[in-house]
Amino acid sequence: MPEAIEIQLKKGALELCVLALLHQQDNYAYEIAARLADAIGMGEGTIYPLMRRLQTDGLVETYLVESPAGPPRKYYKLSEAGKRSFISQQIAWSSFSSAVEDIIGGAK
Repeated sequence: MPEAIEIQLKKGALELCVLALLHQQDNYAYEIAARLADAIGMGEGTIYPLMRRLQTDGLVETYLVESPAGPPRKYYKLSEAGKRSFISQQIAWSSFSSAVEDIIGGAK
């Protein structure tokens, strides 16, 4: 797949992936970045600005947790608005990806 197309596909799904991970459990940005790097190849440089935007938009809230090694970690959790946004995006993604799959699957 051409690199530019792959990057655009990943960026389009990134917010939904972050919301999905936080829907499963609260987490800190580094762990979220590591999960996304392993799963879809997105780097840390993309995650941190997104986490700030999600917080500014009121979709996530933060709290500090003491760390046995080093400073406290900032954990993120979905706000009520974030939970609603996740459900809405999940429904939209399911519908969209199903429609795309129908189109590209028929092209075989």
